[in-house]
Amino acid sequence: MQKRRVGSTDIEVSIIGLGTIKFGRNQGVKYPASFSLPTDEEIERLLNGAVELGVNLLDTAPAYGTSEERLGLLLQGRRRDWIISTKVGEEFIEGESHFDFSPQAIQKSVERSLRRLRTDYLDIVLVHSNGEDKRLIEEENVFATLNALKQAGKIRAYGMSTKTIAGGLLTIEMADIAMVAFNPEYVDERIVMAYAQQKNKSIFIKKALMSGHLQKMQSADPVQDTMRFIFAEPGVTSVIVGTINPDHLQKNVNSVLAAITT
Repeated sequence: MQKRRVGSTDIEVSIIGLGTIKFGRNQGVKYPASFSLPTDEEIERLLNGAVELGVNLLDTAPAYGTSEERLGLLLQGRRRDWIISTKVGEEFIEGESHFDFSPQAIQKSVERSLRRLRTDYLDIVLVHSNGEDKRLIEEENVFATLNALKQAGKIRAYGMSTKTIAGGLLTIEMADIAMVAFNPEYVDERIVMAYAQQKNKSIFIKKALMSGHLQKMQSADPVQDTMRFIFAEPGVTSVIVGTINPDHLQKNVNSVLAAITT
């Protein structure tokens, strides 16, 4: 599995990252079918399979229910095999999202993630935007807070999971990573990806497979065609794919490998 550097840091991530929302939350999600949370044994099997495939990037968040705690338990003794990306700003409580981007809340969230993940550092922390990207950057000064935590050695890189083009461009200007939505049905944020390439910053792709709705595409192999479409963009660092099915992960990895070699 090819790895790519995160901006100007020394972090290298696999070009496929494993999204873990399904490890800890099955309420308020936009997947086409309901699902039960996996057992610890099922998650461990998936993680072992991911390692064998060369995947080293895990994407989690406090808003993903019990995902962080479960990863913390299952990654004991092999923390350094993984690059962990988590988030700040959003929590999912009793079926609703709650947001707080104050310096105190961000610091508290990072400290809590460190405890939950049973680690003394977080590789990547992204602001979990509520859609007000520009205000969070310019008025809440979220990146100043994260930079202080980086200087303190608690995180290695930071950025934002953005929801606007303006926010994505500002994130590339001021941080290491922008996580943006991109797929054949949604290309609005291509300008952010091009700017990241220009500035030697990183792009993580979310919603690559349209949250499980990819079957809408008229294609014999929509996953492979989608991955080929995404990786044709030079600014892409990693595509985050959420799954609890080892066969789906294998298929996604195969599709990426085929996409980047043809």
